[in-house]
Amino acid sequence: MGRRGDDSKACARPHGIWTGKALLVDEYPEDLQFYSTILEAYRYGVRRCSSYEEGVRLLDEETFDFVIVSQGTPKFEGSLVLMRATEVNPNLPVLVVARCLDMGCYLEAMQLGALDYLVEPLTVWEVGRLLEKHSQPRVSQRKPAGPRMVRQAVLCESGSPKPIGGSIM
Repeated sequence: MGRRGDDSKACARPHGIWTGKALLVDEYPEDLQFYSTILEAYRYGVRRCSSYEEGVRLLDEETFDFVIVSQGTPKFEGSLVLMRATEVNPNLPVLVVARCLDMGCYLEAMQLGALDYLVEPLTVWEVGRLLEKHSQPRVSQRKPAGPRMVRQAVLCESGSPKPIGGSIM
């Protein structure tokens, strides 16, 4: 696979990008490194794995804010991860990347809820654009995505709670 254009300066983290946790599933070590570098530049904590089964397991055990998964072969092994991700959290953005365009896999990925299906080689700018567009705290179906607002209350003389303001927990 040819290397992507040298736009490493575009990898500098822009201000205002939300920090989150990403899952990266790809069978090629050089692609794992490429996408990890971009995700880390955008201040994501990255969990990398080279098997689709491990990716599915991680989706069951942890909460993620973004997923990048390779298509795999024309059998579309990456669909296992995509399906589990959308089952765990229908709002979870999942980017499917492919080494060559397969229209059947593209249609399946989009029907399963992929954010996008992009053909490699990708540039830092292309991946960064998606991260910027979709890097917002999402409402998780399983766990809160970050600090939550908690209302404190005191009991009034009547015994009913009286709010005294909010605080970050």
